[in-house]
Amino acid sequence: MPHEEHHQPLLNSDEEETAYDTTQKVHIVGVGESEEEDGEDCGRAPPFSWRKLWLFTGPGFLMSIAFLDPGNLEGNLQAGAIAGYSLLWLLLWATAMGLLVQMLSARLGVATGRHLAELCRDEYPRWARLLLWIMAEMALIGADIQEVIGSAIAIKILSHGVLPLWAGVLITALDCFIFLFLENYGVRKLEALFAVLIATMAVSFAWLFGETKPDGLELLLGVLIPKLGSKTIQQAVGVVGCIIMPHNVFLHSALVQSRDVDHRKAGRVREALNYYTIESSIALAISFVINLLVTTVFAKAFYGTEQANSIGLGNAGQYLEEKYGGGLLPILYIWAIGLLAAGQSSTITGTYAGQFIMGGFLNMRLKKWLRALITRSFAIIPTLIVALAFDTSDDALDVLNEWLNVLQSVQIPFALIPLLCLVSKEELMGVFKIGPVLKMVSWLVAALVIVINGYLLLEFFSSEVTGLLFTSVILTFTAAYVVFILYLVSRGITFSISGFSKVRGSGVL
Repeated sequence: MPHEEHHQPLLNSDEEETAYDTTQKVHIVGVGESEEEDGEDCGRAPPFSWRKLWLFTGPGFLMSIAFLDPGNLEGNLQAGAIAGYSLLWLLLWATAMGLLVQMLSARLGVATGRHLAELCRDEYPRWARLLLWIMAEMALIGADIQEVIGSAIAIKILSHGVLPLWAGVLITALDCFIFLFLENYGVRKLEALFAVLIATMAVSFAWLFGETKPDGLELLLGVLIPKLGSKTIQQAVGVVGCIIMPHNVFLHSALVQSRDVDHRKAGRVREALNYYTIESSIALAISFVINLLVTTVFAKAFYGTEQANSIGLGNAGQYLEEKYGGGLLPILYIWAIGLLAAGQSSTITGTYAGQFIMGGFLNMRLKKWLRALITRSFAIIPTLIVALAFDTSDDALDVLNEWLNVLQSVQIPFALIPLLCLVSKEELMGVFKIGPVLKMVSWLVAALVIVINGYLLLEFFSSEVTGLLFTSVILTFTAAYVVFILYLVSRGITFSISGFSKVRGSGVL
């Protein structure tokens, strides 16, 4: 029966869903080591190797894209225009908090060999994991709409307005096929594409920095000296709130599966965690510099001006051009190139995250091309509707962006709380369970992020919600929302209590 031998079903029912097939993983074990070093496991990580660091480099840079998406760029340019250089210190510490959360995600993935969505599927009852999946998908759709709209705005600028917003959305949707094409040639090719896109952003925004010439001393003081005024609270909340992206927490725990690590050997796991810590720190340091460039450019150009309160992704480049002129290469197009690189890279990682989230929570063993098309459609269809409805109105897009920020802020606890509960669970993590100091710091960071986003939600709904019926609906959903968060926290306490019954190793920081 030759036809049946060559036919590949859309659903592989015999195998459990995994982030990467064995053939897709980058081989690490034994590289640059003798046979004795390769075979032994004394619990210690092998000596540092630059070659191994290079092989482990990649997942952290894909993760860092979420720190550079169009939503972050808009938050940074508005922070610079309204607050000047005064919030640069907060950008630094928010990035550090983001690094902590992402390293916990990587720790979970490396120590268990499974990603967050898969573990949630096993650890929570059916009703809870379905709710967590829905929340994760909503957060991903909200982020993807912002990212695709950002790309579409850049395409509209670069085409002199010939291509409307909806056409830019359709062009951006094609990145799904680029992703599928490159993935067939190995994960390292995909990582190389993201390196090019990050470099494009760095060059574009560094060019803008050179054109506008921000004050170096003000920049340094802004980074080193904390300063927060009553008029900049909203921008401060935005800077912190847009750093932690729910879908990115799920994504990083899956990306680290792309390296072939022997999870049976504690030394190999420690080695992987060491290298991932280094490469993720480098990646987020680069993302911090890029965000710093954007913030300082708009602080120099528009702080204290009439345009400061009306600036956004759509008109930012035009405002810069009007103030600083065209030059050798019009500054409007430099801005658009950087924005396009940010939008394209973040939409591809969104497709990637969508595959892991759907496959992990639902254990849907679909072919990757079909799953990518499904997850892409979840975002592209509502984005196309948005583009058709708001193509001619920047103000309407700004209002939509506020609602999308709210949507993502609401979802943050449903990624952070399961992550912290699982990474603290001794039966799951063994000796790689986080220790008491790191656990306390992590929960404090999570609480701070949740409270900050809660403030954003309170401010938003207090100004937007009117009418008895609408208020009643919001209060009902808020009550259910708080109850579900308390349930997730109580599950974490249950995990911790059950861990005392079986002591299989000491927690390490």
